Amino acid sequence: MSAPSNSFQPDSTDLDRLHSAVKREKADLQPGREPVPMLVIFLGMIVAVIAGGQLGVMTGGYSFNTSNPFNFTAAPDPRPGGGAGAGAADPFQAAMKKGASGYAVCGGCHQGNGMGIPGQFPPLAGSEWVTGGTERLVRVVQHGLVGAITVKGQGYNTPGGMQPFGAAMSSGDLANVLTYIRNSWGNEATMITKEMVEKVRSDEKRAQQWTEADLAPFADKNVPGDVPAGPGATAAPAAK
Repeated sequence: MSAPSNSFQPDSTDLDRLHSAVKREKADLQPGREPVPMLVIFLGMIVAVIAGGQLGVMTGGYSFNTSNPFNFTAAPDPRPGGGAGAGAADPFQAAMKKGASGYAVCGGCHQGNGMGIPGQFPPLAGSEWVTGGTERLVRVVQHGLVGAITVKGQGYNTPGGMQPFGAAMSSGDLANVLTYIRNSWGNEATMITKEMVEKVRSDEKRAQQWTEADLAPFADKNVPGDVPAGPGATAAPAAK
């Protein structure tokens, strides 16, 4: 009698084991139905794009735009004084528009209507200080004003005086604001240009605020300089 074998012999009648073995096997693909390689798909897409572009050009359907999409001509600025044409045609209107914005730093004391506050902040509307000599006016805003002053026959004494704006505003900004107050609330006077303000700045060597007595020699003196030509360049239309 022979010794029993230690090797395991699977039971060919075990259907579950047979099915599991079959499921682990990959299905055989029929000839001609194998998956298309990804490289072939990619190359086909490139060929289709190029062929479509050439076909579109020949048929007039569409064409590739190879121009720079950021190379465009800016539309003209519609704001008064914003474009070269408007600013060159009427520098007065450009100065008035910019000066109206700059006046915000003055309106807290002199008020939006230019009437000031009785006894403290003098009015700008109808003020001889505003419509008088341009040199006195430029010097006032450049270095400020302190002490009692008389405006339109009324006395004013601003606490601490008017502060200087020369260091806080450029020559162009000061010129625009001064042109604005000289032509608002019924005032009508010539423009004050950036060149006029720069001339006063270059000639004036002062570190403290002015007084009314110090400014008396400049009350009727105008800063020399040309006023730009153009409609409304020398005076504003009637105030509304």
